[in-house]
Amino acid sequence: MRLVAAGLLVLLLPSCIEASISTTEFAMSARRTVSTPDAPAAIGPYSQAIVHGGVVYTAGQIALDPVTGQMVGGGDAAAETEQVMKNLAAVLKAAGSGFEHALRCDVFVADLADYAAVNEVYARSFGDGAPARLAVQVAKLPKDARVEIACIAAAP
Repeated sequence: MRLVAAGLLVLLLPSCIEASISTTEFAMSARRTVSTPDAPAAIGPYSQAIVHGGVVYTAGQIALDPVTGQMVGGGDAAAETEQVMKNLAAVLKAAGSGFEHALRCDVFVADLADYAAVNEVYARSFGDGAPARLAVQVAKLPKDARVEIACIAAAP
């Protein structure tokens, strides 16, 4: 039986036949934790990002200053989004990726009335190559943030 996944041809062998996996193939599928001082440290039991199978999965980023750990933006959604995008860019860079490789972003806002302001800042980060996106209003975000954004990107 053959299966094609992520551009690779995989042969499914009966359990009585041994199969080996090359070091390169294993490295491509190994799970790697990403951590950078250029983005806020996790405020809970999670990683800034995980890279697996050539894909980066970031944690949600809020407008925390990576140096002070304090919220920036003073409750202004546009100012918060600026910091959120800086934080995301730093995590993606540490993972070997960037906004140009983004596949999907999940945007959480505390108030949909801030949607236009968030969109304006968000759009500048992606230009014409915006990824697929989910945007929802939520009841509350950590540290009373107005905006939180997570990203899934290719790791070339």
